[in-house]
Amino acid sequence: MAPSVSLLRANDYKYAALRESLTALLQPLGGIEAFVKPGDRVLLKPNLLTGGRPQNECTTRMEVVYCVAEMVVAAGGQPFLGDSPAFGSARGVAIANGYQPILNELGIPITEFSGNRYATDNPEFNHLLLSKEAMNADVIINLPKMKSHVQLTLTMGVKNLFGCVPGKMKAWWHMEAGKDRLRFGTMLVETARAIAPTLTILDGIIGHEGNGPSGGTPRTLGILAASADVFALDRAMAEILQADIATVPTLVAAQRLGMSPALSSIEFPLEQPHHLQISDWKYPENLVPIDFGLPRVIKSTFRHFYIRFIKEPMKAYAGRSI
Repeated sequence: MAPSVSLLRANDYKYAALRESLTALLQPLGGIEAFVKPGDRVLLKPNLLTGGRPQNECTTRMEVVYCVAEMVVAAGGQPFLGDSPAFGSARGVAIANGYQPILNELGIPITEFSGNRYATDNPEFNHLLLSKEAMNADVIINLPKMKSHVQLTLTMGVKNLFGCVPGKMKAWWHMEAGKDRLRFGTMLVETARAIAPTLTILDGIIGHEGNGPSGGTPRTLGILAASADVFALDRAMAEILQADIATVPTLVAAQRLGMSPALSSIEFPLEQPHHLQISDWKYPENLVPIDFGLPRVIKSTFRHFYIRFIKEPMKAYAGRSI
């Protein structure tokens, strides 16, 4: 069955307009009821990158998460919010970005992710440390923000799921990949395949261009996107931004692993990508190495952490698979 990506013009974060837009966005996919059943525990996974720059549109807007949470509740689901920010706690970053109304009005708990080990079929990535809270959820709704990225060119649905890799393991993967952008992109694709989000809804009403994920500038795009296939959604958004696919490691890796569908095989029940194309999206001025070019002594510290706390305990999980 061909993947379907729903694309919609949307220019307003005000509640009534946004709720109407999200309802229209999901309608061709069967509505929220196609993904959430009564009693389901539903993880809402926004991009909670940082609490330090809310004016820069670095994170998924609270209004989008709020409306989606309401829709989940209306369908009988039990939503909870979760992420593993690079800096700070999920709760702290969420509150700094205006999420307090969700906590107060809807009574949605915020979960700090903890890790468990999962084997994959890919011999190069025969283990992943992933959030057990995400893996144990009945439904995962992935809520990325459309941004440029100084290491990966673009960050969309697949990259947002790196937030399901808890704590210091994120830093380890940066060190492990070194300067190999494709290897890091492959790890992200394998992570997305393991997490297998039920639904991805991308916040592209206002994106973040330039030296993202946090050092760029806000950019009005006026787009919402949704799909049950996170790889198809990322391919569609790359087309809208007229990205050079070869410069986006997650897209290259997804193609090599057979996860990324050809654009011609994707169904677009609402807007077509070429009707939404943007010719002047600002990409990073210079790409940064995956390992940030950190000194050797710091890399050695992370390798020691990996051997002591990750690699050795992992032997107990050798037979476990997803």
